[in-house]
Amino acid sequence: MADPSTYRPKPGEIPVDPGVYKFRDKDRRVIYVGKAKSLRSRLSSYFQDIAALHPRTRTMVTTGASVEWTVVRNEVEALQLEYSWIKEFDPRFNVKYRDDKSYPYLAVTMGEEFPRAQVMRGSKRKGTRYFGPYAHAWAIRETLDQLLRVFPVRTCSSGVFKRAGQVGRPCLLGYIDKCSAPCVGRVTADEHRAIAEEFCDFMAGNTGRFVKRLQREMRAASADLDFETAARRRDDIAALEKALERSAVVLPDATDADVFGIEDDELEAAVQVFHVRGGRIRGQRGWVVDKQSEGDLGLADVVERLLGQVYGGESPEGVPREVLVPALPPEPEAMAELLTEIRGSRVELRMPQRGDKRTLMETVNRNAKQSLARHKVARAGDLTARSQALQDLQDALELQQAPLRIECFDVSHVQGTNVVASMVVFEDGLPRKGEYRRFIVRGTPQPDGSVRLDDTAAMDEILTRRFRHYLQDRDNAGDIELDEAGDEPGPGSGPIDETTGKPKRFAYPPQLVVVDGGKPQVDAASHALEMLGIDDVAVVGLAKRLEEVWLPGDDFPVILPRTSDGLYLLQRVRDEAHRFAITFHRQRRSKAMTRSALDDIPGLGAVRRKALLREFGSVKRLRAASIEQIEAVSGIGPALAATVHSHLREDDATTPAVNLTTGEVLDDNLDNEPDNEPDDAPNDAPNDAPNEKETTR
Repeated sequence: MADPSTYRPKPGEIPVDPGVYKFRDKDRRVIYVGKAKSLRSRLSSYFQDIAALHPRTRTMVTTGASVEWTVVRNEVEALQLEYSWIKEFDPRFNVKYRDDKSYPYLAVTMGEEFPRAQVMRGSKRKGTRYFGPYAHAWAIRETLDQLLRVFPVRTCSSGVFKRAGQVGRPCLLGYIDKCSAPCVGRVTADEHRAIAEEFCDFMAGNTGRFVKRLQREMRAASADLDFETAARRRDDIAALEKALERSAVVLPDATDADVFGIEDDELEAAVQVFHVRGGRIRGQRGWVVDKQSEGDLGLADVVERLLGQVYGGESPEGVPREVLVPALPPEPEAMAELLTEIRGSRVELRMPQRGDKRTLMETVNRNAKQSLARHKVARAGDLTARSQALQDLQDALELQQAPLRIECFDVSHVQGTNVVASMVVFEDGLPRKGEYRRFIVRGTPQPDGSVRLDDTAAMDEILTRRFRHYLQDRDNAGDIELDEAGDEPGPGSGPIDETTGKPKRFAYPPQLVVVDGGKPQVDAASHALEMLGIDDVAVVGLAKRLEEVWLPGDDFPVILPRTSDGLYLLQRVRDEAHRFAITFHRQRRSKAMTRSALDDIPGLGAVRRKALLREFGSVKRLRAASIEQIEAVSGIGPALAATVHSHLREDDATTPAVNLTTGEVLDDNLDNEPDNEPDDAPNDAPNDAPNEKETTR
């Protein structure tokens, strides 16, 4: 733990202007992002008597090792920059908006010639109208199925639509009158667009005129004794009413609003939001905000951080005209201005006091209260188990501290081919998939020119590479070229310097390294760390057969109780590394099995390979072609044609053709080779084809 006085800036250095500040730890990782009207006043509050600070604030400032700030012009810019930094750095001491779901919307692609109604997730697209969000995709499909009777808009994909036009026959929906079938010309593009616009008007809340129109048509058909048409209109009215029943009117005047309800305690806050569009509830969302790391947050602070993260990445269509909250944020005018900028038109941020909106907010708050109660019951057991697991490992392995960061390594191959390795990371007992890494094992060169590729050599290699990069990251702020080492970058990875604070690929050391295997693998991993001079990282191995835990230098394993939470955590980490390694190995093995003789020809890229195969049809015909015939292909020069010709002829003389499915040798070039091996030489080659099951250690 650091002493805050060691990095406290001088009061005269801190400006009094509004701005955003960052706390960093000793590894230069951003651990907290905040904003302030006056940077001097806010930052000075963190460096008062440490005993007077809130316990969680005290933990944050003692974890930090430096503080930086950026001055902005006003509170709106401070809100925008704070949200951007929280999204970029993911600080551990900030409130986390943990609703990672991509909620479905009912979307109508009005930008297309023939608009299509469908379920959409993710970012909003230009030219598409969205209605929602909905809690479940099936709710959208049920609503859409009811409305297609009245608004037969296209719902098929582009491929189905094009194919129906080619064969001149619509799909099933066209036959049962749930699609106007513009694909076969039953309606024109303008007529179909008019149907889609009416559908959008109905979904936007303008429902009364459609019901009245159908009632008029039903009465007119009945008066004309056209009872079949009258019955269809009756069924259409029933379909609209059934669709309207799913979303009762809760606010008058076709109000568009998001209504937030919050129930919190000292550690967490449960959030519920009802999305009201056209006066009707179109969707509901709920999540839990972790506020335990950010000191004594009040309800207003939770609302401010929540709105910044909920709407910070939204498109203009995602921000309603009204946002109703249980408490106004500390700077309500600045937040309303920020939401107005995102939407492109006026947004009202209000705390309802009476009437229908107040009644609806009380309903939302009741949902939030029940959500927090359910979450606390579920989380209590989870937190207890994870804390107990880390404590069990600390006690059993005699570690100085609980292993808050665990890294596990595994090697995967099939009889020494396509050797790869994986690294998975668990922090606080949970997987951190953004820091998973994959390695292509090159092997250890031997004095006789051979390459050693056994499990222990592979384990030594990947541990050396991983911690060599850590040492470079620690001592050098420049970029690290991992591609030369053959490492596969994981999601969100990238080298940085000290000025950015973005995570490096191997920036942070673990407290515990777990290898999949027994004593040989543990000794190899320990040797790798010892050669790099790293002595503050514990190493253990978990052997599969009896789930034994091996320590470096010990002749006997540590046996953890079968009911131990620590053993269960090690098994989870090991199994995740095993899964990640096998997945990567299968990818590389699949690529290797589909390689062509053209792939290894220098100077022959993908475009030219396709041109050659397009011209000759197969590698066999290309192998039989002359240099002049190869040179005649577009993009192939004389030098490259000669290279292709010689390479294919050389490959043909040395390599038999093999059926990859059956293993049958299709070429007898090797049958004429002399047998130089004595009859009594041992035959170490396997008689059968390689086992398809991946071998991992």
